[in-house]
Amino acid sequence: MAALLKVLLRVAEKAANVARVCRQEAPLFELLVQEKTGDDKNKKFVQDFKTLADVVIQEMIRHYVGAEFPEMGGFIQGEESNKFENGLGESVVVTVCASETETAALLEAVLDGDSTAAALLAKAIHQDPAAVDTNTGDLSIPHSPSELGIWIDPIDATSQYIEGREMVLEEGHLSPSGLHCALVLIGVYLRSTGEPIMGVINQPFNYKDPSGRWQGKHFWGVSCEGVRACSVSLPESPAEGTGLRAVLSSSEKPAVKKALASLCGPDNVTYASGAGYKILCVILGLADLYVLSEGSTFKWDSCAPHALLRALGGGIVDYTESLGTPEPRGAQLTYHQPRTQNKGADCWANQGGLVAYLDCKALGTAIEALNLKP
Repeated sequence: MAALLKVLLRVAEKAANVARVCRQEAPLFELLVQEKTGDDKNKKFVQDFKTLADVVIQEMIRHYVGAEFPEMGGFIQGEESNKFENGLGESVVVTVCASETETAALLEAVLDGDSTAAALLAKAIHQDPAAVDTNTGDLSIPHSPSELGIWIDPIDATSQYIEGREMVLEEGHLSPSGLHCALVLIGVYLRSTGEPIMGVINQPFNYKDPSGRWQGKHFWGVSCEGVRACSVSLPESPAEGTGLRAVLSSSEKPAVKKALASLCGPDNVTYASGAGYKILCVILGLADLYVLSEGSTFKWDSCAPHALLRALGGGIVDYTESLGTPEPRGAQLTYHQPRTQNKGADCWANQGGLVAYLDCKALGTAIEALNLKP
């Protein structure tokens, strides 16, 4: 497990480098945006974009993890189709090749013959990142790679990534939007049960160094067979009387907003972009709950941060199921079975919505309030 975690941390940092390279080349970035259509379109948004950065990052992670752990090859899944249509109307299947030169040649076909841009991307894909401080110790979990699967969200909050607003993060404060909401998410689950057991989150745009270049930050967690380890310390409990803090999507249903405002107080209900970022806010103790009543997130959004929450004693439950049970903790999301009645991306939707939490008492209090909503 320590070996797998180290590989995931390394490829997540490689992915962050690719994301940063794509944003640094503004003329290139404008060419990379392509609208999703049909069954791959997220119903929540009027426009939902996929970028070449998304596809390249996903296939890079699949390539390197599959090379290290070939028995996982058929169970490394991601958000994006690896088919990309270039400006000439040609469909190209994006893969990572054995050499930088071969990858550049393939990307050149996607980029309408732009050899300079293709070479830049290929270099980022094949370049080893700076050493990643894992400090994972000797994690020992009695599962082989052949028992595990992986969910990849190459760039969560793609719209924030595309828009590219640069916000200054304040220590201890949730920030509602901006580049920092764009995350690389890699989650590991048990194929037999769907239980999330390992997660890596990389935030490529955490801060700017003195030279003005973006630097990132990573987080990881493991929870399986009694083993719990996390790069994040358990946040301190809020001072007594301060009330619960909830983070929501701005598009959340009015009844849910009203119920949580009554429970938490209007000033303790905030809004932020990106499902992964909102769950990260719970992990970091910037919010106590993330509530989403609709099925607009997917397994690749929640698998990685779910593993971190479990490592800290929390979890992510199905919103709809948790409303109908006296023990909401039992409605944990799982990651191994598609909804075969659905099509395209919706097969892997968290269709019942979700509630992410650190403290079980906070979960119970929130579910009680939500059960009373009109």
